Amino acid sequence: MSPALPLPSGVGVALVTLFDADGVVDVKATAERARRCVELGVSSVLVAGTTGEAARLSVQDRAELAATVKDVAPEVPVIVGTGHADADAAFEATARIATHGDADAFLAYCPEDATPASFFRGLRAEARGRHVLAYHNPALAAARELGTEELSSLEIDAAKDSSASTNRLADLVELGVRAYVGSATQLIVAGSCGACGAILALANVAPTDCIAAWNGDAGAQRRLFALHRSAARDFPSYLKRTSPQ
Repeated sequence: MSPALPLPSGVGVALVTLFDADGVVDVKATAERARRCVELGVSSVLVAGTTGEAARLSVQDRAELAATVKDVAPEVPVIVGTGHADADAAFEATARIATHGDADAFLAYCPEDATPASFFRGLRAEARGRHVLAYHNPALAAARELGTEELSSLEIDAAKDSSASTNRLADLVELGVRAYVGSATQLIVAGSCGACGAILALANVAPTDCIAAWNGDAGAQRRLFALHRSAARDFPSYLKRTSPQ
């Protein structure tokens, strides 16, 4: 098993999962989308996250996506979502995918009925030396709320925060948490004020503007506001039918 690539700074893509007409995962087309995003400058690829419709994916689907994306984009870290409402299922998925060696990192939310400290300790034990990221997303009904002080005490390498709260971002930065924002509306602040990076759904369609906004381009940030509204109205279909640029 090769060593995990370091966690990057900058903008990563929370990759959509493409399906064929029969509802089967189109691994090749999904990997091609990942490759195009990498060519346009994204620094990491997250597969099987919320944007990737993780609830529709089996562990085997996630493993195949990780392996194929890693094959077409070996130069960037591949992060695999292994979150599940049942902690044991999250551990099992992490262990199975870690065995293949295609994931550089794992992202998971803490189930509602789990204790965050023990959950992320268990996840790290199954990750076989790969990075572990905690996922905070208030929109996930099965996920436990992760306070900023609590996140700073967990056995994790980083956190992805999809709350879109700049107050939470300020707390995480000041507490020394390696934080990735999950909202493209925060980029111009996050990039200049101490966030580690961003892992974004909108990087599926506008990686160039996402990267520019991260680097301080106010015009790019303004353009992302309109795209954010379009994506939210028709999620995730808008992201799937719009080519990255």
